[in-house]
Amino acid sequence: MTGTSVDATDQRTTRNGKRNAAPERERSECPECTGRIADDEERGERACVDCGLVLDADGIDYGPEWRRFDDGDDRRRVGAPVTARKHDKGLSTTIGWQDEDAYGNRISGRKRRRLQRLRTWNERFTSKNAGERNLKQALGEIERMASALGLPDPCRETAGVIYRRALDEELLPGRSIEAMATACLYAAARQQGTPRTLVAFASVSRVEKLPVQRAYRYLSSELGLKIEPADPIHYLPQYASELGVGDETERLARKILEAAKDRDLHSGRSPAGLAAAAIYGAGRLTDEGLTQERIGEETGVSGVTVRNRYRELLDAYGATRDR
Repeated sequence: MTGTSVDATDQRTTRNGKRNAAPERERSECPECTGRIADDEERGERACVDCGLVLDADGIDYGPEWRRFDDGDDRRRVGAPVTARKHDKGLSTTIGWQDEDAYGNRISGRKRRRLQRLRTWNERFTSKNAGERNLKQALGEIERMASALGLPDPCRETAGVIYRRALDEELLPGRSIEAMATACLYAAARQQGTPRTLVAFASVSRVEKLPVQRAYRYLSSELGLKIEPADPIHYLPQYASELGVGDETERLARKILEAAKDRDLHSGRSPAGLAAAAIYGAGRLTDEGLTQERIGEETGVSGVTVRNRYRELLDAYGATRDR
């Protein structure tokens, strides 16, 4: 073979076939000023400490991807975060339902049948016993209801943890999966400060309101859930969004509820009813044009409750302003 020999340490072949000079990472001094080269692990760079010339950027970090604050197993890189929202905590493989290749082209009938067999066996291996199948169905229900109610991810995670506790302590035999899943989500929403009424949960659940109430009381008692009474102010953002009221009306409703809490008018009364009445009262003061009928349709609070409560709230708010 003829030609000039090339030292492997001086040149290298890149992906496009071109040859570049030796990698900058192998240099021990700056090519511009012969200064010292230092590694900046935080930015993934190698730069000269004297002139600031960056010789190498986008370095690969081979260290752990997770910070650990407990004494559990050290989490190394690769994979999605562990989550309580999946029955296998997100550690298994999911085979997509599309019968297409990587380029979006339809695959042959033989490969489709093979993929279907793989999906079937994958489904069997990811839920090996009755407990895992129960958990998979319940977490699917929790995700469906949380999406319908617009609940954030922390609520879903908390609901999954509560349901796992109930499963581990054998509280589920003889009880409806749907009712227990709904009760777990209801408890999680209250714990996370984003409560919804039982009527709202019953509207998206596959069971009626009464079984959900019973399941919630049972879970709360057996698991010792510490759930504070719901604050009516927590219902305001949801109701304001559903009714489409302005920021001024929402702020005034918040002030009305704070005045009512100062006079202890919220004790022993439905927080959802107080929030709906506060928005109605604030709407009257700001000329929003809200009706009791519309508030009842959007919030699930009866017009009688709104009518009986809003006058008391406005009186408390007026007394607070007069002081």
